[in-house]
Amino acid sequence: MSMIVKRPGLLSSFQDSGRWGYQHLGVSVTGAMDIQSHQMANLIAGNTEDCATLEITLLGPTLVFSKACCICLAGAQMNARVNGRPVPRYRPLIVRASDTLTFDTATEGTRAYLAVHGGFDLPSVMGSESTYLRAGFGGWQGRALQKDDEIALRAPLKDDKEALTALSERIWDQVLYLPSMLGQHTGRKSLVRLIRSDQWHEFTAASQAAMISGTWRISTDSERMGYRLQGPEIALASPREMISEATSFGSIQVPRGGQPIVLMADRQTSGGYPKIATVASVDLPILAQKKPGDEIRFTLVDVEHARELDRAKAQALDELSVSVASIRQWLLDDRASIH
Repeated sequence: MSMIVKRPGLLSSFQDSGRWGYQHLGVSVTGAMDIQSHQMANLIAGNTEDCATLEITLLGPTLVFSKACCICLAGAQMNARVNGRPVPRYRPLIVRASDTLTFDTATEGTRAYLAVHGGFDLPSVMGSESTYLRAGFGGWQGRALQKDDEIALRAPLKDDKEALTALSERIWDQVLYLPSMLGQHTGRKSLVRLIRSDQWHEFTAASQAAMISGTWRISTDSERMGYRLQGPEIALASPREMISEATSFGSIQVPRGGQPIVLMADRQTSGGYPKIATVASVDLPILAQKKPGDEIRFTLVDVEHARELDRAKAQALDELSVSVASIRQWLLDDRASIH
């Protein structure tokens, strides 16, 4: 009842929506970089939004399943195949025992998400199944996948050839509605919405203008903790000393060198650099799908507009959950028939 790793890929680790509530102890939230793709993969596979998925970065793994199960891929396009046959993204798919799932290098976006119906059998550490790579705990043994790892599945399907064929055809014929708010091609976007920080007005007028009018390149010194941006130099109007304060996903801090850093999923829990802005949470998936060398631009929105976008996204996820209710029930019925 497991998924066996034949090749681990560049960086494949399990992530959920994060380890919340321990930042005061210095424990990073972590979690999926592209939370929207993570949530969509889960819902389409018949899970709740929070079940841990496998986050696959740039170069995908080769995986063999020892039992039948239902999977869904979302996020970056990595030309996944099962036994050599192309696998569509954002569709549930039945895989059978001994099937091999392969991935190529990402051709659109950076991170793909693999969800398995019922979830991977991972321990919960401090309320989360996310891998905290820097600290070495959570997920699968606190690290990225390695060759010959064998991860158990919580809910494999009944090993009945005729029943699997019937279930597979039934699922394939089901029309799946993906709300337009949940874009399937986040990796193609480059315009990111920002909210001014409380310290915005402490930066020079030229820096404020450059932040919005400039084109920014993702530095090679970027990873799950933060993205360094290369572009115009950003400066305070007057030097100041700051007391460290809590950080959040998407905060843009500006160290003395003047090149901004966007804090990402594995961010430190506090920081003392001034912050010029914060990425609207609805656009964090756009950043998460960028890789070093990619370019982005920023535009400003106010807090209320950002909240409206969050509400619209939440509604779209609810609509997606409703549209896959039949698929979810068929999978639950199959699991119930095992017992």
